[in-house]
Amino acid sequence: MTVELLLIGGRSGAGKSSVGWEVAAQLRAADVAHAYLEGDFLDAAHPTRPDLTRRNLAALWRNYRALGHHRLVYTNTASVLASETRLFTTALAPDPLRVVRVLLTATDETVRARLTTREQGSELQQQLERSRSMATRLEHGVPENTLRIPTDNRTVIQVARAVIEQAGWLVP
Repeated sequence: MTVELLLIGGRSGAGKSSVGWEVAAQLRAADVAHAYLEGDFLDAAHPTRPDLTRRNLAALWRNYRALGHHRLVYTNTASVLASETRLFTTALAPDPLRVVRVLLTATDETVRARLTTREQGSELQQQLERSRSMATRLEHGVPENTLRIPTDNRTVIQVARAVIEQAGWLVP
């Protein structure tokens, strides 16, 4: 069976995590079977190893597949980059993949407002700089068919609904 993989990427502060959790909530409410993974949690170790994300993704996906799942929602900043494709083809092997990439976008002003609220520790300035740099990298590094969804002045519910519609996972 083909695995339907919904990748949600974007710069820090674009709303990936909030939208990912809301996508999962809306799919649950519509009784659409799926698994949701927050990519940042797959390598949250120090020191880490280069293959830790792939190994953890593969292990979790084996468990979800054993339960019959074929849809995976995955959020991570860089997940939508063309260079990340191999991570998913190896970790989710041997299943064929149908991949929908969604790049969430936000202006510098929106990102600053969100990150200022979220970052209560010493890393705010570093997060803002990384976010700005990653926005440029994402804009130029995603495949041509990547869907772009702006998150400025929209609720998480509205953005999640747009993501689900773009993925084609709506239930009539």
